Amino acid sequence: MGLGGCIILIAVGAILTFATDWDMQGVNLDLVGVIFMIVGLIGVATFSSIARRRRVVMPPTTPVVEERPHTHTHTRDGYHNGYGA
Repeated sequence: MGLGGCIILIAVGAILTFATDWDMQGVNLDLVGVIFMIVGLIGVATFSSIARRRRVVMPPTTPVVEERPHTHTHTRDGYHNGYGA
């Protein structure tokens, strides 16, 4: 049962407890409504604790820098291609 089901249980329990005046022989609808609300609240608490544990925070990744091998294009005297650039 997900979070939506738990909220529906709480709503149905509140409706049975506070908004109805039905009288069924052998069934106390106020008690049934309170039980639904308690079960819904337990479900919400369980769902939120499980969802909090499942949330994984990934550390920021560092970009991969590809290093190229250093090639020497300079001549012995420090000039490149003989033009001094």
